[in-house]
Amino acid sequence: MSRKNIVFKVITIVVVVITLVLAIYIMLNRRGVVEGYDFGAGAYYYADIPTEQYSEIINEDAYQPTTPKWVYYVLFFAWGWLMWRLWLWIDGRKN
Repeated sequence: MSRKNIVFKVITIVVVVITLVLAIYIMLNRRGVVEGYDFGAGAYYYADIPTEQYSEIINEDAYQPTTPKWVYYVLFFAWGWLMWRLWLWIDGRKN
């Protein structure tokens, strides 16, 4: 096994361990849950907030974007194209 492969394996293991530790920490300390609105696993999604209480929790006027909507679409498709090209490049290296 080359030195490069060993380094990548060690980095991968470290990232996986850090991710698992952080996930357990977040779950145990209930980070991201709106207290008083515990709807189970769906508590992280706005769809589970009752309609009559939505305005109390979510301030729709808090952020008004100044960037035109087309910029978001261009960035979305550019990111998709970039990831597709990256996938082709990775897949081509195997052959």
